[in-house]
Amino acid sequence: MGEYEWARERYEALGVDVEAALRRLDGVAVSLHCWQGDDVGGFESAGKEPPGGELGAAMAVTGDYPGKARNVDELRADMEFALGLVPGRHRVNVHAMYGEFGGRKVDRDAIGPEHFAGWVDWCKARGLGLDFNATLFAHPRAASGWTLSHPDAGVRRFWIEHVERCRRIGAWMGERLGTPCMHNLWIPDGSKDVTVSRLACRERLRRSLDEIYATTYPREELKDSVEGKLFGIGSESFVVGSHEFYLAWALEHGVMVCLDMGHYHPTEFLGDKVSALLPFMDELLVHVSRGVRWDSDHVVIVSDDLRDLLAEVVRADALGRVHLALDYFDASINRVGAWVIGMRATLRAMLEALLEPVDRLRQYEAEGDGFRRLALLEECKSLPHGAVWHQYCESKGVPGDERWLEQVKDYERRVQGKRGR
Repeated sequence: MGEYEWARERYEALGVDVEAALRRLDGVAVSLHCWQGDDVGGFESAGKEPPGGELGAAMAVTGDYPGKARNVDELRADMEFALGLVPGRHRVNVHAMYGEFGGRKVDRDAIGPEHFAGWVDWCKARGLGLDFNATLFAHPRAASGWTLSHPDAGVRRFWIEHVERCRRIGAWMGERLGTPCMHNLWIPDGSKDVTVSRLACRERLRRSLDEIYATTYPREELKDSVEGKLFGIGSESFVVGSHEFYLAWALEHGVMVCLDMGHYHPTEFLGDKVSALLPFMDELLVHVSRGVRWDSDHVVIVSDDLRDLLAEVVRADALGRVHLALDYFDASINRVGAWVIGMRATLRAMLEALLEPVDRLRQYEAEGDGFRRLALLEECKSLPHGAVWHQYCESKGVPGDERWLEQVKDYERRVQGKRGR
């Protein structure tokens, strides 16, 4: 008997249909974030430095590993290679700073669908969905750390126009590809030290959002979300778009909230937030990341908080309501490898959740038998989900074990290694 057959029998003894779990996993699409491939540089300046000279605005990328993508063709080639080592059919996530501008200066209040036609064509040819993000950082008008809540009405007007255009572009992407584009909004606004006029800042942000989202689009084309944060670099004491602020605004306007796994206190697990919000929201967006101390954007691994999150999604029968998108940037290791690690970790943790004997666990819980519930949860940790993962990967034509590491190193030698630092 092979490992997979033995694993299937082991799960079936606990009432788990392994083949059904794999079919459900086949329907999970994770959005792969383009900004890991070039250290959040973007292509507004013909692939050179961002227009603001540096990321600034509560963001930092560390490391100087050679071989980062220098233009959109290299970036898409790297993403395609990474996706080739991940089982399933997925999506791609693009920031507005990654348009194709033909070497011309196109400011963010002037971008249009024509600057992202190459992304749409590329995704369409490969059967990929496409998600989009307004970019309210790495720009002279964001250098102060304030955008949609800026006290200067002219600065606010610039960023309002940018986000309105991004939503229009996102709807166009969704219509062209026949799958809704997830448009997410994150802003860096906040203060390093004590802020006296917090309410005034939030009132300005609310007015900006009300104006931006007054225009509606069909949900089969565009799904909007807003993303809060606990603190950031330069906004350690005050974040205008906090979780509470966005939650209240999103509930009032029928917009999704985006829960980023690195944007909360280390003792907070997103699994609990998912079940708290689903009774009130049709859908949620989750940015799959990994917080390490103060830094919110490390490469995703199969950690306890990721297991907890995805187990709750499955237990709540919310696979179609909770959308997953990677969000991290690490320039200290091979960037393509960082993508593959995160994608495979997310899917492997999802498979583990789908293989959980949840019916039996619910039975123990309903009977008030906390001992057997806790004991079975512990036993689940040693169930042979690795053998099922291996079988799933191989059935999709990708390595189910560590063989993919050498494929990444070979790509580094043949392709990335020729780019230098």
